[in-house]
Amino acid sequence: MPKVVFLFDFGSPNAYFSHKVIPEMERRTGAKFTYVPVLLGGIFKLTNNQSPVQQFAGVKNKPQYQQLEIERFIAKHGLMQFRMNPFFPVNTLQIMRGAVAAETAGVLAPYVDAVYHHMWEAPKKMDDPGVVAAALAESGLDAETLMALSGTPEIKNQLLRNTSEAVERGVFGIPSFFVGPELYFGKDRLRDVEEEILRQEA
Repeated sequence: MPKVVFLFDFGSPNAYFSHKVIPEMERRTGAKFTYVPVLLGGIFKLTNNQSPVQQFAGVKNKPQYQQLEIERFIAKHGLMQFRMNPFFPVNTLQIMRGAVAAETAGVLAPYVDAVYHHMWEAPKKMDDPGVVAAALAESGLDAETLMALSGTPEIKNQLLRNTSEAVERGVFGIPSFFVGPELYFGKDRLRDVEEEILRQEA
């Protein structure tokens, strides 16, 4: 069974879309995706990259086509709960540190589900500490413990390591996937990810 890795940042709606379809991919392939929190802003700085909003702001028709792709993906996968976050772009530093803290505490999966819900289904200003704490508590998580842990040097350094190691492996944006050593970027590569999983399993 190949090792399958999903590198994510909550600030990317395309990472949210990927997260929502991964369970079905896991059922079809028998593979288990390992979630690795990284900081998208850090990746951009280390690779001299920019968000699509910045890259294509002055390109005629490109933003409109990207929106069309989103609408098609939503319809194809039945993701009607998606709502564009009115506070986008959100500074995700705190909630990404929280993801590393949740992993340390053994609650990464429910934490990821909760934060994606509050980012892209019932969208809130998830760079406001008070809003984050209330959202985590609403989702049944120990907000006080997770937020305290996320402020420790160990957690901060682990997020930095995750981010730098991703760039060293060739990552330049989110969502990114590894199937064994093979890198795939973007939600539009999910079919290729699944095919590579099955190829490596054969």
